[in-house]
Amino acid sequence: MSPPVVVGVDGSPSSLEAVTVAAHEARLRGCALKVVNAFFWPAVHAPLGPWSAASAEEALREVAGRLVAQAVEHARSVAPDVEVGDSVVAGGPLTVLEAQSRTAALVVVGSRGLGGFAGLMLGSTAVHLAAHARCPVLVVRERADGTGPVLLGVDGSPAAEAAVEFAFAEAALRGAGVEALHAWTPWSVPVPPSPDPSEPYALAPGMLADGERRLLAEAVAGQQERYPDVPVVQTVVRDGAREALIGASARAGLLVVGARGRGGFTGLLLGSVSQAVLHHAHCPVAVVRGSGDRQ
Repeated sequence: MSPPVVVGVDGSPSSLEAVTVAAHEARLRGCALKVVNAFFWPAVHAPLGPWSAASAEEALREVAGRLVAQAVEHARSVAPDVEVGDSVVAGGPLTVLEAQSRTAALVVVGSRGLGGFAGLMLGSTAVHLAAHARCPVLVVRERADGTGPVLLGVDGSPAAEAAVEFAFAEAALRGAGVEALHAWTPWSVPVPPSPDPSEPYALAPGMLADGERRLLAEAVAGQQERYPDVPVVQTVVRDGAREALIGASARAGLLVVGARGRGGFTGLLLGSVSQAVLHHAHCPVAVVRGSGDRQ
């Protein structure tokens, strides 16, 4: 059987929106949907009392079961043709969902859950899961109607190749186009070596920009051949990647980024650009880790 789409729920409005998106994603893929709740004392609104450990877990599981049942009912109303399963697991959300990601095609979560602090734009589970999951993670933010192209952040790094592949596959499923966006500044581009170290050397006007356009074209060429029916717009801007992607996300149905780019520090599981768009994008964000990121 095809791997399922997994959605994490906790009873919050954000997680219910995640169920809607996850149901649509499962229908597009022709696979099952699995609704998962991870329960532990701080996350479940159940009264404390002089219970034994066994009775406490039973009470928590009952509350979690009701939350999952509501989410399953909602998923079936959104996508009646999708097979929907459920799982209630004792443990922390990050630990449980990371384990689920090992056998999933996609994990979907809301941007904030019941444990979110007032004013916090992104829940800790969403950002940590994006850094640790073994499959792509889709974080549902703001507008989640699915309209608009798939916006792909491209930096030309080997780590981002999986994100390019995911974006084209997702666009094909949605019947949408891809806007491949590459942002650069003179400070972010390696200067080409001098052809003759013994001679004075200066870059010809436009040389850096031409190189960045080639970088983008080469990064998406293979997937354009694989998905010839997916319309592609290549956009190169002289700007910071965070600012460019957040601005462009206002017109996108989904933003796809790699977990780490070519400026990432060794050992950093989630790059600064990925974190920024998770916090500020105007559409859902999919973070795709490359094979080298999965240790």
